[in-house]
Amino acid sequence: MSPDEYCQQKTVQSGSSFYYSFLFLPQERRRAITALYAFCREVDDTVDDCTDESVARIKLAWWRTEVQAMYAGTATHPVMQALQPHLAIYNLEQKHLQAIIDGMEMDLNQSRYLDYTALKNYCWHVASVVGILSASIFGVTNPKTLEYAEKLGLAFQLTNIIRDVGEDARKGRIYLPINELQQFGVTAADLLNARHSDKFEALMRFQVERAHKMYDEAMALLPKEDRRAQRPGLMMAAIYRTVLDEIERDKYQVLNQRISLTPIRKLWLAWKTYVRS
Repeated sequence: MSPDEYCQQKTVQSGSSFYYSFLFLPQERRRAITALYAFCREVDDTVDDCTDESVARIKLAWWRTEVQAMYAGTATHPVMQALQPHLAIYNLEQKHLQAIIDGMEMDLNQSRYLDYTALKNYCWHVASVVGILSASIFGVTNPKTLEYAEKLGLAFQLTNIIRDVGEDARKGRIYLPINELQQFGVTAADLLNARHSDKFEALMRFQVERAHKMYDEAMALLPKEDRRAQRPGLMMAAIYRTVLDEIERDKYQVLNQRISLTPIRKLWLAWKTYVRS
């Protein structure tokens, strides 16, 4: 199996919505973004699938050295070998790839966030940086596009947090800011024990409204001249905002289930956005 085939398999197996936006890219850019996504999955799985924290830290440290090796042209992992040819072409900076690993390590260091400012810092590392790297692969002529990508990454991560409240709580993680839980009268125990209530619905309504605001702010930042190149991000935004709509329609029932879209619906939304953009 070639490095590119390994990354393709990793991406398909993840079942992520991102896969559908990759389908519409030219071959070289598709290879680059697939390798980047595979890297994100590898380091994320290092934390999520490892039951021994010390082992997870050792593995993340190894990934740090492997990123350094990739920039030196001596990487051994197939994901790094697949990504290496695209580094100079798309100006992918090592500091951004290392920042993603920093974000994964944050999940080992803490499972609660005091306020939205602290949560945004986490989201920047695990999502906004990915947005910047992705936008660079898609094509950037105006620096403003990277600001759009950074904010869009934040919107995506806020959506993930909303969708996965129950699933994350079962893993012992609560990403919703502590001060906002207190503001709406929802306790950590309510989330850990999946207690749905009017207070919880009010809290989640607030979270969904903020996520939609982030999408609107991101779209306002996207320069017209880069809109066509950035269609994959717009496709993802269409899919993720539809997930938010479904969560609202289902009255924020995210404690006992993971609300998602069918593959055919994701493909339809991606295609429709591709044509309209």
